[in-house]
Amino acid sequence: MSLRSEVDVSGPSQVNDLEIPDVKGGGRAVLIDYLASGARPESDWKIGTEHEKFGFRTDDLRPPTFDGERGIEALLKGLTQFGWAPVEENGRTIALTRDQASVSLEPAGQLELSGAPLATLHDTCVEAATHLREVRTVAEPMGLGFLGMGFQPKWRREDMPWMPKGRYKIMREYMPKVGQLGLDMMTRTSTVQVNLDVLDEADMVKKFRVSLALQPIATALFADSPFLEGQPNGYLSYRSHIWTDTDPDRTGLLDFVFEDGFGYERYVDYLLDVPMYFVYRDGRYLDASGQSFRDFMDAKLPVYPDQRPTLKDWADHSTTAFPEVRLKKYLEMRGADSGPWNRICALSAFWVGLLYDAQALDAAWDLVLDFTPAERHALRDGVPRHGLHLPFRDGKVLELARRALEISAHGLRRRARLNQNGADESIYLEPLMEFVAMGKSPAERKLELFHGEWGGNVDRVFKEFAY
Repeated sequence: MSLRSEVDVSGPSQVNDLEIPDVKGGGRAVLIDYLASGARPESDWKIGTEHEKFGFRTDDLRPPTFDGERGIEALLKGLTQFGWAPVEENGRTIALTRDQASVSLEPAGQLELSGAPLATLHDTCVEAATHLREVRTVAEPMGLGFLGMGFQPKWRREDMPWMPKGRYKIMREYMPKVGQLGLDMMTRTSTVQVNLDVLDEADMVKKFRVSLALQPIATALFADSPFLEGQPNGYLSYRSHIWTDTDPDRTGLLDFVFEDGFGYERYVDYLLDVPMYFVYRDGRYLDASGQSFRDFMDAKLPVYPDQRPTLKDWADHSTTAFPEVRLKKYLEMRGADSGPWNRICALSAFWVGLLYDAQALDAAWDLVLDFTPAERHALRDGVPRHGLHLPFRDGKVLELARRALEISAHGLRRRARLNQNGADESIYLEPLMEFVAMGKSPAERKLELFHGEWGGNVDRVFKEFAY
């Protein structure tokens, strides 16, 4: 099983090419069954962690281009010494694969590890550390470094390079038609995400609701994008704010998830209403931006007439929706800014503790059960600016974060997955416990440095917080 995004690696999704019939011929049922096929027994549940990071040249701090001796393609080729196999598009190396993991590129060259499905958080942390060590081994002789933050702290949108990937060309042209900040999302943001399994449809629904309601809490805990072009931007998670003006057709909190009767069928209907980006055929991306997957199922897609989609097309299409929590054959948590190694582990630990222990999941559901739609949206809209200090009911988000962390820690202890030193997985929550104890997010700590010993010079972040 793979918990990573199939399409980001090489274009076509690694699923079978069964043609989907039209709705009258049972096509909708095929799509529902496809999503449902990801369910698996608890003994087979895995953890798939993804994290992105900004590359920079150590001499001038500029992001590396794709080409050249110090370019991203050269870095990818250098990583093949560690057993990574290159993936090409139009003769250029644009990704790597090894076992069930991949290294891929976001639009401006943000380097992403899509980790293998692993059994424990101890394995996740070893995987992340190994990847960062391999990247450092190749990058340092090239005069390159990497930084984990939610938003590029120094460079303007026009300073960012573009990677030669067909789907990004289509998205680059489409984004300005549907929002003001979509190009910033593509070129100047980085995130850390975790992908988690479900037992069955009822388990999926409960986990989806809990994780959607608590996603703003994760955003507050991991907030680390307070700078825009070298100056404070007024937000703690500017990355999270950017998603509010990217593309309303494919982002947001998905209120329907909390409605009676929600399940795989309702999510399929949502995805069918999300406008398409592309069709991938014969190594090429066909621009289907704004067109309808329903028309595709009826063999009426303007860019590809008289042809019906396959399950590969459906899997690809499912990766072009960007809600706060995304359902594929598993659930993907999407609310956190990127950060250093220990916060990569902490993000996965936070959600595993909440969702992979039945008692913790019940407690988390009790925590959010009576949130109103207005309260969920107030959390989502207010956290990017105010973080842990956002007022909520009679207190602040800080109290919600403290309670969620307690639930998660208990869940991880009950999982009782021990490392070689006999420690359980709750050790990976320690950075988050520290933020809650201090009442400060990573962004606030960086702002203190900026206004203090950095003397208003954001360049210091590249030295002091690089991997």
